[in-house]
Amino acid sequence: MNSILEETIEAWDGTRDGLISEVENIPPNKFDFRPAGGARSVSELVLHIMEVSLMTVGELTREDTNFHRAPWPRLLAMYSKPIDGLKGKRELLAALRSTHRDGVKAYRAAGEIHMLQWILRFDGQRGTRMAWLNHGIAHESYHTGQLALIQRVMGIIPALTKAIQGAG
Repeated sequence: MNSILEETIEAWDGTRDGLISEVENIPPNKFDFRPAGGARSVSELVLHIMEVSLMTVGELTREDTNFHRAPWPRLLAMYSKPIDGLKGKRELLAALRSTHRDGVKAYRAAGEIHMLQWILRFDGQRGTRMAWLNHGIAHESYHTGQLALIQRVMGIIPALTKAIQGAG
């Protein structure tokens, strides 16, 4: 690695790869499964991860980053067009790959100096774009953990557990 931005992108690559592995591990007929009333289905959770990622990339690569430019649902909707209406395992997996690839290109095009500039975060505090990119990576990790737990509820061994067991 030759830069902080590239190290951060590498971290996002690993996080997204783990998310994709968990989504690949879920049978196609289980994408409507909800672990509890009021909880997101598998499909809804995957779409949520991508809509937040798209919004994060979109805002962080702008010159005028502003997470308060619109109320939360509208801010997400401003960026979610590439995934609107997606259904099913195959479409969701393709979008996980393409949105990540496009996001990495956008961050690299914005450049490290841009990503180290100060912005106003959602909580009203100042921080760098890079720190908020790391927050977005943590968001994906959080929801990947949820997908692993959802698989356990469905009686499926999560992909990471299978990988660890296979390595041992």
